[in-house]
Amino acid sequence: MVKQKPHLGNPGIGLPKSERIAHTLEQEIRSGAIARGDQLASENELVRRFSVSRNTVRKGLEQLVRQGLITTRTGIGSFVTYEGASIDNALGWTRALSKTDDKVETRLLGIERQTCLKTSQFLGLGAIEYLCVNRLRLLSKNGMGISLERSRTPWRDEFFDALENGLINDSLGETLAAAGLAIHDGEEWAHVLPSISTADAKIMARTPGEPMLHLRRVSRTVDGDVIEFVESILDPTRFGLHLEF
Repeated sequence: MVKQKPHLGNPGIGLPKSERIAHTLEQEIRSGAIARGDQLASENELVRRFSVSRNTVRKGLEQLVRQGLITTRTGIGSFVTYEGASIDNALGWTRALSKTDDKVETRLLGIERQTCLKTSQFLGLGAIEYLCVNRLRLLSKNGMGISLERSRTPWRDEFFDALENGLINDSLGETLAAAGLAIHDGEEWAHVLPSISTADAKIMARTPGEPMLHLRRVSRTVDGDVIEFVESILDPTRFGLHLEF
């Protein structure tokens, strides 16, 4: 039976109708108003709720599928797959592959303001300062890390509060949005890391020398300015790439 969930307002004003549908449902899913395993309202119900065509509803649902938030079963309906641990964002193709009920925790390893020559060289920028945020996602049952993420965002004075009080709602995305940074486009690269370093293996409670997935992603504003550079090391048994062309 489809559970009736509260409407969380009208986010996404100004977006195309299909994106507004996706944005609204995404907020409800990420907030827990629609829980993992719940069935979404039927297409007919969504057509009535949003006053749009069936094709528009389907486009919105397809966007949620691409983000790894739901799965659609032909003739049955759409079900929430998001479990609060996805590293997916609006641009990234990275998606969790695990279908288990393992509980995943996020641990903030550090947040600071500093230069990063490696990042500047990759981006072709000068010796500028960045807001540096390092995070580890790990399995609660055994403490094993499944993703190690190092985010570098060119410094803005709006980030001073993050240094003093932490990320807004523990979310880097919300912190960037509060600073007026909206992602327009970006690039993502992935390859196999034949051997995880001893230092990273220690952080992730992994075995030194394990093969991992290495991901790099750059997001930019509509003017082409860099918003964020993220370098991630991922458990290849739990993450992969989804690509549309």
